[in-house]
Amino acid sequence: MAAHFLFLALLALASSLAIASDPSQLQDFCVADLKSDVFVNGFICKDPKLAKAEDFFFCGLDKPRDTGNKLGSNVTQVNVNQIAGLNTLGISLARLDFAPYGVNPPHIHPRGTEILTVFEGTLYVGFVTSNPNNQLFAKVLNKGDVFVFPQGLIHFQFNYGKTNAVAIAGLSSQNPGVITIANAVFGVKPPISDDVLAKAFQLDKKTVDWLQAQFWMDNNN
Repeated sequence: MAAHFLFLALLALASSLAIASDPSQLQDFCVADLKSDVFVNGFICKDPKLAKAEDFFFCGLDKPRDTGNKLGSNVTQVNVNQIAGLNTLGISLARLDFAPYGVNPPHIHPRGTEILTVFEGTLYVGFVTSNPNNQLFAKVLNKGDVFVFPQGLIHFQFNYGKTNAVAIAGLSSQNPGVITIANAVFGVKPPISDDVLAKAFQLDKKTVDWLQAQFWMDNNN
């Protein structure tokens, strides 16, 4: 009887793990048909017979991007929207360029963990754990150093050096998404009620109204 119960328990555990995991690939690739009108979770596959090498290719990641903006940074995303062949493969890439004292402001990736390595310069980076502790894990990274930002946690990168900095990041999703905290709170359209924000941030309404009137830029291109 005990052995039978143990077998059922193990079967239930295995079933729950299988349901919770991502499905295995059922074919070599699933090149995204970015022009399809069919709406699915991700992108529908185009006919594999129509796939070509360009579906798995992107060029130009070696070129610096313009950092002459308010943030002093620019993020070049290389996800399924740039490489259709990434569809269903669960991985993407980004290049991060920083001017001196440039910042990639606090943000989250709702669908992916990020691993970042510095190619040039020095970056101060960190992430914050979820409630109730909200602990900061931060580190100064030099050339060749690597840091991981767990999925869904607020994180940032800041170049407080006097030279440009460059980093490359890998993400565990074909389309990890980005939510920049300041933009989502103060730059959303239509705006969140200033009553809500004044209470939440313990600010007066005039300060909230001023913040909402600012131009909140997106450095993720």
